[in-house]
Amino acid sequence: IETPSGVFRVFVFQDDVDNKEHLVLLRGQTGEFDSETGPLLRIHSECLTGDVFGSRRCDCGQQLENATHMIAAEGQGLILYLRQEGRGIGLGNKLRAYELQDKGADTVEANLSLGFAPDERDYAVAAKILNFFGVSRVRLLTNNPHKIERLRHFGIAVTERIPLVAAPDDFSNAYLETKKSKLGHWL
Repeated sequence: IETPSGVFRVFVFQDDVDNKEHLVLLRGQTGEFDSETGPLLRIHSECLTGDVFGSRRCDCGQQLENATHMIAAEGQGLILYLRQEGRGIGLGNKLRAYELQDKGADTVEANLSLGFAPDERDYAVAAKILNFFGVSRVRLLTNNPHKIERLRHFGIAVTERIPLVAAPDDFSNAYLETKKSKLGHWL
């Protein structure tokens, strides 16, 4: 796939739990990844509103774009695009959560009001995909400590965490503050 950052090879994986198709963008050759530190890796959960439509309510689109540029600049790495819309609650529920946020709830309160955990995502499929490529060590592009914990749980060593900084604005400030204060993200 040709991106503004350069050309990536694309792979599709179908998970064996809910049959969702997940996308992997690969830059470089897996056999050339540094065996001590591992490749740059972005595990990105699908965000239709941010990734496709450029919503400024979240930082998802900015994070994906920044990660793509960083991996392309390095010449190697992976982006795992996981089909876990709305922190795993799905597009319809995410839009219901938006409605609750418009009425004053933050993103965590909205998910809880809809009967979900603050974050329903699962990273087992990410670990399985990394195992397929023979990747057991990574330099993770993330602000989310939970991703690091879950990857380590599945036997993937995170040798370095590299932050993805998105510029806050009037639309995203409250969302980013909630991610920091209630979800423990490093922002």
